[in-house]
Amino acid sequence: MREFKILVLLVVVIGVIYWGVEPLAHSIMHPKVAPADYAFSDLEKIDLSNGDAQKGKALVEENCTACHSIESQNIPAPMDNASAAQSYGVVPPDLSDAGAVFDHNFLANFIKDPIKAAKLTHKFGDANPYPMPAYDWMSNEDISNIVAYLASIAPKELSDKQVFAQACQRCHSVDYDNTHALTPAEDLQKYLGAKAPDLSMMIRSRGEHTLSIFINDPQKTLPGTSMPRVGLDEKAEKQVIDYLQKVGDSKKPERDALGIKIMIFFAVMALLAYAWKRRIWKDLH
Repeated sequence: MREFKILVLLVVVIGVIYWGVEPLAHSIMHPKVAPADYAFSDLEKIDLSNGDAQKGKALVEENCTACHSIESQNIPAPMDNASAAQSYGVVPPDLSDAGAVFDHNFLANFIKDPIKAAKLTHKFGDANPYPMPAYDWMSNEDISNIVAYLASIAPKELSDKQVFAQACQRCHSVDYDNTHALTPAEDLQKYLGAKAPDLSMMIRSRGEHTLSIFINDPQKTLPGTSMPRVGLDEKAEKQVIDYLQKVGDSKKPERDALGIKIMIFFAVMALLAYAWKRRIWKDLH
């Protein structure tokens, strides 16, 4: 009976620590923020239902290819990465996969006003212009046509690494996978005001939940950061996180499965130990 009372006391103490103290400490170190908003509710809802891909193609070739490559359509970059980084601060992305990775309404808003869509009004303005100009002089119809064209040339499926390359590799490296940022580090530091971290172990240091919120809207968890809101749709964001999981914590499924087995093992051993104790000391208790 005494052992049972001790067990109950231990359960109560551990329960208070696990469900009381630990969540309190976590809430102080990681204050709660709103969940990821994949609808990008703060942006204008632009009608994309009648976009004309052919008209969009002409608009893209006229307005976008001066800075962007579209390798899938045999449109090369106008300059190499080093020259582009020196000119713009960061390498402009290739647009081949843009329609498959970014939320289409976000993409339309980004074309119209990139600073607002990316949530970088604290960093860029008249005195410090954003590398990509706003196309707010275009009609919503023209912007819809551009998005329709980008969607029409986008592949139906992309690997996790390909999505990461489109969304993140202009700035971030993943040394564990021999994946290097397209923008030279010195140019990127001038552009951002700080070094862009290597993401090899980011999944271990931040966790999937925190990363999903941060990628969706960096300003929620790190106000004033130079990282833009990139506008990934929910599927693409999950692929980025899955890629970081494979690279930085590939043994997690095995570790989780082993943890359950260990808990079962200790539970069985505890029962056996208690039964053995009862048998040996039954005459004294």
